Amino acid sequence: MPDGSAGAPIDQALRVPRRRPADRILEEWQRERPDLDPSPIGVIGRVSRLARELEQRLEPVYREHGLEAGWYDVLATLRRSGPPYRLRPTEFTGALMLTSSGTTKRLDRLEQAGLIARGPDPEDRRGTLITLTAAGRRLVDNTTAAHLENERRLLSALTDAERRRLADLLRKLQLGLPPRGAPSDHG
Repeated sequence: MPDGSAGAPIDQALRVPRRRPADRILEEWQRERPDLDPSPIGVIGRVSRLARELEQRLEPVYREHGLEAGWYDVLATLRRSGPPYRLRPTEFTGALMLTSSGTTKRLDRLEQAGLIARGPDPEDRRGTLITLTAAGRRLVDNTTAAHLENERRLLSALTDAERRRLADLLRKLQLGLPPRGAPSDHG
């Protein structure tokens, strides 16, 4: 029987290794603390590890297109905004889930590379607008097809129906998260 990436036998119905680190962690907690329900680790641990693994597999496509880490998200956010491909910095902070200082640093680098331009906001004299340049638009348009093909490849273990169901469940989980800083149940 062929081995999986972790040396575990492959579950032929799912085409994935049967045992992963999260499985081992769950078993260890069940053995050591049978009084606790470690099942949240099966979701949270896998989502955390998966997020890191996916980022590692997305970055090579960005690099192949001359993008530094995090640049694609900014350029794609501007491109998706539609003509004239312009947003305020505060709109990026929420869309990119970055701090304002993290956003500023990223925008500085993109502006130096000639992929975005910053200028005054005619509706707010203290405000700034960030605009996708023609070079930025060409780059993001050229990168997006390869990026989406890479994402399709990364999801190839799932059927279309499974992808839709997973997206729905992840959306539900994200929308149901308690607010940051909310008191915990165990006071």
